[in-house]
Formats: sequence, C-alpha cells, structure tokens
Amino acid sequence: MSRGLLNGRTCVALVGLLLAILVVLTIATPLGGKADAAAGGTGGHLGVASCAGSTCHGRLEGDGKIVRQDELLRWQEPSTPGGAHSRAFAVLRGTRGRQIAATLGIGDPGSAAMCLGCHATPTGGAARGAKVLTSDGVGCEACHGGASGWIASHYDVKASHAGNVERGMIPLDQPMARAAVCLDCHYGGSGEGQFVTHRIMAAGHPRIAFELDLFSTLQQHWTEDGDYRQRKRQSDGVRLWAVGQAMAVNRALGLYANPRLGTEGAFPEFGFFDCHSCHRRIYDQADRVKTWEANPARPIPAGMPPFNDENMIMLSVAARVAAPAMAARFDADVSAFHGALAKDRGAAVAAAGRLAESSLGLARALDGATLPGGMAQAVVARIADGVTTTRFTDYAGSAQAVMAIDTMLNAMVKSGQVTVGAAAGIRAEINRAYGAVKDPNAYRPADFRTSIASAARAIGSLR
Repeated sequence: MSRGLLNGRTCVALVGLLLAILVVLTIATPLGGKADAAAGGTGGHLGVASCAGSTCHGRLEGDGKIVRQDELLRWQEPSTPGGAHSRAFAVLRGTRGRQIAATLGIGDPGSAAMCLGCHATPTGGAARGAKVLTSDGVGCEACHGGASGWIASHYDVKASHAGNVERGMIPLDQPMARAAVCLDCHYGGSGEGQFVTHRIMAAGHPRIAFELDLFSTLQQHWTEDGDYRQRKRQSDGVRLWAVGQAMAVNRALGLYANPRLGTEGAFPEFGFFDCHSCHRRIYDQADRVKTWEANPARPIPAGMPPFNDENMIMLSVAARVAAPAMAARFDADVSAFHGALAKDRGAAVAAAGRLAESSLGLARALDGATLPGGMAQAVVARIADGVTTTRFTDYAGSAQAVMAIDTMLNAMVKSGQVTVGAAAGIRAEINRAYGAVKDPNAYRPADFRTSIASAARAIGSLR
C-alpha cells in the first residue's frame, strides 16, 4: 500500500518537519554499546556516477528484474521529498544557506566543514574516489556505505544480501542500522559537521526532528516484492517507528553526555532542550500570564528549560505495549534524568548514561522480538490515554504523536487490518490533529489533546 493513498502523511510538511533538508547519513555508535547491525560502510567511496549506468541504477523506468533500476531518477526527483538528498548541497548556496553562513561567519557554505558533514556524502577516513563530487549532495554511499568492497560483486547472479553486507554494504533492512545511519544528520552525530547546535538554529537552520518510518517512506526507492522479502525481510512500519524512537533517545543522550557537544561556553548546549518551552511571548502586566503547563513526567522546577523529550514520550508508549517488563525501568530512568538536570551537569550526565542503556536495551528488544498482534491499534490507544496525554504540554512531543498516529494507521492498512476506503473515511480526523500542530506559535496543549483523542477514537472505531 503506497502511503500516497493516505495523503495525510504529506501533511507532515505542516508540522515544519519535512525536514528542512533531508540530509546525509553514516553509521555511529550509540551510547551504551556498539551498534549491533551497523558493522559495514567502511569501504572506499566511488561516487554517484559509479551507480548510474543504464544496466545498473540509471534507467528511466523501474522495470528491472531484481531491483527497480531507476533509483537514480528517484534520487534526483526535483520537487518531492524523495529528491531532497540530491538537493542537499544546492540548498547551501540558496538565500537561506548564504544567510546562515554569513551570520555564523563561516564563509562559503558550499565549502564549510560545518555544513558539508550533512549536505554532502561524508567519506570519513575511507578512500575518496575521483568520482565523488561534493556537488552531488547526499549520494548513494552516504546511506549504503562506501562501495569499493562490494560494487563489483553485488550485481552478480550469485550475490546475496548477506554477502554484500560482509563486504561493507550497510544493512539498511535492519531497523537499528537504518536508524543509526539516518540519525547522524537527522538528529546529530559526533562526526565533523553533523551536529546542529543552538547557534546554527539561531542563525536560521530548521529545527531538527526525527521519525524513522516517515523518513523511510519519503525516501523509498525500492519495491517490496517477493524477491525483496526473500533477500531481506518484510518491512514493518510499526517496528521501524518503535526502534527509531529508541535509537533517537539513545543518540540524544550520547551526544548530550559528550563534553565536546553538551556545553557551549558557560551555558549548556540549548539545542538539546525543547525549543518552544523558551521561545514564547513574554508578558508584563498586573496579572501574570502563564505560558506553560506542568508536566508530571518532568520533575523540574518551574522556569527551567526541559530537555526535548518527544522521542522519550513515544518510546514509553512503545515499551508499554511491546516490552512491558522493561517499561517501568525506562519511565523511571526518564524521570530521574529530568530530575538530575535540576542538580548539576555531573548528575545529569550520569543519569543520561542510565537512560541511554535503557533505550538501547529497548531498541534491541523491539528490533528482535515478535511484536504483539494489534500493536498498531494498541499504540494509538496508549498515545491517547490519560497517562500519555498529560505529557503533551509542548509542541515537539505533540508533533511526534501526530506522526505516530498516522504511522500506525498506515501500518494497519498495509497489513490488511483496515481497508484503504475505511482509512480515507477518517482522514479528516487525522488532518485535524495535523492542524493542531500546523503552527508552533499557535499551539495550544488542551486543543491538541482534544484533537489527538478524537483521531484515536476514529482509528479505534475501525476495529
């Protein structure tokens, strides 16, 4: 089932999350343990041109016998999110890119390391072939790994996906590996130019947000036919969503604990905190105007900026549905981390380490377990229950909840639990939820909770 049939997914653009610039990707190690699935990607880079032949991935039609073979055409699509990776370098020299660079004093953004870590294919320590062009933006090897070890063998009739991975291809069919790749730029990594700081956002860069199933849908250039399932495995949007949330939490905490990234001069790195908790109107009048709501899951003093917990909220939902034995510890570690932020950096870093371990354990559990039947419906119900809705006090977590609701509905259609017609019949309710997070400046927590509950009831009625 194409997500295009459920066109509310395109409404994520309203959330302001269509993401700035769908940028680049490499493998990083999560705090608390090595990325189990992300062992590849260390080979030399050969460039986009090495994939572009008409017998390879450069056809004008997706009529290949094994893979589509029009992947380059989809990567270059000029006007859709699917072509955003190929446009990643070009946007640097647009008006906004030049304005950001001027504010930061970094000169030409097209040659600034601060930008190229995510707006072009990073080769790291790998050999850089003569055909690797910065102007290509985010190319094939940014996601699939340097191809020198596997390009000559991956099209052999006897080739296997496992063999390609052994030779250095990144196993993007594995949710943890895929999340690790995407997060390097769609949340941040420790590589040069792969972390969007508060200073960079203040200069004009879009706010960073992440949801793995959405990103996978926007970038899908493959067809999941019988051959695909035989070589890899049937994709599962619910699993991708859940594992992506866990890996995002883990990544955020790992970066926060990094002394090179966690502070900015005398201040904490504000990029880790919830933007909209501070960026609100200030009133000065006889009667105070309270512009925030207390959040029971964040035991911090009034007026303290909260750590951005959008992925923590969603991971708590996933854990309560699919890994209940681990959910209590995770929620306790979340609360302890927020509480430690009110003490000092040492206490916060220690608490971040414990929470990172919990999130990594959940990532592994959600990636490897047989997920319960009806998980999508259960996730929708949990998002709208009284426990979770009390945490929807800020814009970022609410935007994540809307994306999750839509992801679950799409998963139900794809699995045959719900028909396309039935899903279309409740599209208005989903779109109302999107409307509640259309404009961060107009976000109202109570109104959002009403809209998300209505959307959840509509999906629940499809049972």
